[in-house]
Amino acid sequence: MKLTKHENNPILSPLESSEWQSLVVTNPACIYDEERQKFIMLYRAAGKDIEHRVYLGLAESDNGIDFTRVSEEPVFGPSFDAYDAGCVEDPRMMKIGDWYYVTYASRPYAPGQYWLMDGNPYKPEDRPDDFPVKYRESLTTTSLAVTKDFKKWYRCGPLTDPRYDDRDVYFFPEKVNGKWWMIHRPMEWCGEGYPCEHPGMWINSSDDLLHWDSNTSKFLAGAEYDWEQKIGGNTPPIKTEHGWMTIYHAKGEDGYYRLGALLLDLENPAKVTHRSRDWFLEPEFSYETEGCYDMGGVCFPCGAVVKDGTLFVYYGGADMYVGVATGNMDDFMAYLLSCPT
Repeated sequence: MKLTKHENNPILSPLESSEWQSLVVTNPACIYDEERQKFIMLYRAAGKDIEHRVYLGLAESDNGIDFTRVSEEPVFGPSFDAYDAGCVEDPRMMKIGDWYYVTYASRPYAPGQYWLMDGNPYKPEDRPDDFPVKYRESLTTTSLAVTKDFKKWYRCGPLTDPRYDDRDVYFFPEKVNGKWWMIHRPMEWCGEGYPCEHPGMWINSSDDLLHWDSNTSKFLAGAEYDWEQKIGGNTPPIKTEHGWMTIYHAKGEDGYYRLGALLLDLENPAKVTHRSRDWFLEPEFSYETEGCYDMGGVCFPCGAVVKDGTLFVYYGGADMYVGVATGNMDDFMAYLLSCPT
């Protein structure tokens, strides 16, 4: 089972005339808003500034393919001097009631143009060992922001343990057995003493959307196939009659990011019932293999939508562009159900 990349890809690209999104427009979250009858997209954007601050832009579409940017300025950006002062990136978006809940990765310091240097994001050299590790090492944590209109935001705070580099974080769109559930990917939880050799996916539950005890997280999935090494979750789960479907990425030994899918039990999301044995999307074209960070080989979705029987997967190409791939949802689920764990 392979998805079809749209002939108009990339559907969004860097915009030279807009400074804050002149270098990177990528890694899009997307939902279909039934009330507004529109596809709503939040995308990661950055310009050519030396600090390389990262923002979120907003775009909308009637058909899921042709998106229009709806703001000349970022709709959300780094704070002035808090835990997310450096960047806000890789959003995942869930609408719960009238509110849009957005998880986003962030650093306390802007990463700088690290791809032109040694490949390591900037961190101050004058921080003593007594400093909190997040601020000493500029670790990436994931935080929550909430809005009704993408104009007024509640910057709620960090979701993940500040001792770890923890990203690829998103919620289930509703409670399961009275609990909220969250998938995340702590980079340090691998190797000796852990169930995975390389970073993998973990799952947690809580009574409150802002409080997650890292001690109660359970291992969900790690690399299993020859195209997988490091893996992480990508798209907020879609509820089907067969279970919760979520898409994940796997970085292989060749450095390419390919996509697979998991099906989680409807009543116990910590149980994987089915898992795609082969990837269904991989980098092929220049907008997926040639990026400004000189990493290339990236398909990285942050949103998936089912509309009128079609699965839309919105992904970042080469950490620089936005693409979309589609397929028949029934066919996609039939393939996934043919891969029991």
